[in-house]
Amino acid sequence: MSPHMPVVRPEEAVRVARALGFVLDRQKGSHAIYYRDKDKARVVIPMHSGKTLKPKTLAGIVQDMGITLDEFRALL
Repeated sequence: MSPHMPVVRPEEAVRVARALGFVLDRQKGSHAIYYRDKDKARVVIPMHSGKTLKPKTLAGIVQDMGITLDEFRALL
């Protein structure tokens, strides 16, 4: 596993979340909240247009999705 986080836009993180079965629950301001019914998992993705996700934010999103960074890269 490479120690570097990929550079990811919010739209790409949403695409991975949807591929994993997450659906948009609600959006408050610039934060979209995705929910997966089978295991009650929740992922919050900041939707700031024109910006990429910060590495620590992306690491938290990947952890909340319940997958590894390599699995995330494969789904991009």
